[in-house]
Parts: sequence; structure tokens; C-alpha cells
Amino acid sequence: MISKVITGKSFYGCCRYVCADEHRAEILESEGVRDYSYRHMGNDFEMSRQQLPDKRKAVFHGILSFYPGEQLTNEVLMQIGREYLEKLGITNTQYVITKHTDTHHLHLHIIANLVNNRGKAIRDNWIGLRGKKAAVQLTQEYQLVPAIEKKIALTNLQALNHEETARYEIFQAIEKALLRCKTFPALEKELLKKGIDVQYKYKGDSEQLQGISFKKGLYAFKGSSIDRKYSVIGLQKTMQQQITREQQQANKRGLGF
Repeated sequence: MISKVITGKSFYGCCRYVCADEHRAEILESEGVRDYSYRHMGNDFEMSRQQLPDKRKAVFHGILSFYPGEQLTNEVLMQIGREYLEKLGITNTQYVITKHTDTHHLHLHIIANLVNNRGKAIRDNWIGLRGKKAAVQLTQEYQLVPAIEKKIALTNLQALNHEETARYEIFQAIEKALLRCKTFPALEKELLKKGIDVQYKYKGDSEQLQGISFKKGLYAFKGSSIDRKYSVIGLQKTMQQQITREQQQANKRGLGF
């Protein structure tokens, strides 16, 4: 088992990415948040974070990837998730443990609030390194297959971990860019600043846009595989809504409201 830690600013975005797609996400356990809706979940995390508004990166997102073919019960996965957080000192706070089943490699996504229930900041220095050490300890404790047992397996695990990270980073970049982009060229320009290439698929020899994909480094994803809202139709709808809102606001200003 190996660990990858990402810290961020948007609970809503993280919860949406990890939990919104019920076809791949199975929420195993939650504490202090409503887990039946990623929107409510994000709001609950955010409400608690407001106890310490100066904590900019309060989102903890840990990814635990298991050896190829390794199968564990949900109960064991929950125990591992809880102990992983404890070893990182992430206690007395909100968290959600979610299993993703969209690949052949079992992996967990753990979201936690780095502002605890008392409104105090949870220590996050060297948290990525501490996460890796915790994963090694848990691998031994639960007699899991060590990631270093076979180089091929380790490569596969790392590839999964890096792929999942790239997918999430693209998701965050699109979500942020859409707040100010109302056309595909504008979105493409904005994402390029983050090292993300946009690729289009057209219908036959026409100029009718049929599909869109995003690439960062070695990894490329169809828009719909990042989030259903990031398909061509979903993006067009979001951009049009943005244009409509701005027009309505401009009309209100013109009328003196």
C-alpha cells in the first residue's frame, strides 16, 4: 500500500470529485458530515473550517492505493482509514472514508478537515512524508503485500497514484477556471497556464464539437471521466449559465438595482 496526500482549499470541489459519482464511489464511513450528498458534505466541512478562517488549506485528501489484486473487506478498509488518520495526528475532526471501484486496483480516498472540532489547526508540516510512513506501518500491521515486493507492482501502484492525482488536479483547475471563462478558447488558455492541454474531437469532417479531453503530463482523460459536468455538453451549459448570470447582473445595474 502506498500513500499520496493532497492539501487544498475547496471542500466542495474535493467532496464532489471523490463522492459525487455513485457508479465508482462507495462511502464507507463519515464523521461529522452528512454523507448522503456531496453538497451537504462540503457545506458541513466548510462550516467547521470557518472556526479558523485564516487556515487557507484546510482540506486533507489522502489516497491509499493497494497492491494489484489485493482485496479487503469494507470493515478492514475503514479500520485502515481511521488508523491512517490517527498516525497523521488528524483526530477530533470531520472525515469521510470512500472506496473507489473504477479501476482494477483497490484504492481509498480520505477527506478530512485540518481544522478540528475545537477550532484548532491540525499540524500539516511534512504531511506527505508522514503519510508514506503511515502506509508502510499499516502495511506491516495488517500483513498486506508490501509495495516494494515486486518492481512491476510498485510501478503499477505509483502509476495509479499519480494518475489519480493528475485527474484531481485537472478537476480543480477546470472548476476554478470556469468561474471566469465563458468560451472554450478562454478555458483552453487558462488551463494551459496550469500545464494542462485541451484536445477536441469533432464529428466527422465537420466543425461540430463532439468530445473533449484534458492532458497533464503523461495522463489524459475524457472530460466526462473527470466529472460528468465536464463533458462538451456540460461545459457548454455551464458557460451559458455564466453568460446569462452576467447579463442579468448587468441589466440590474442598468436599472439601478
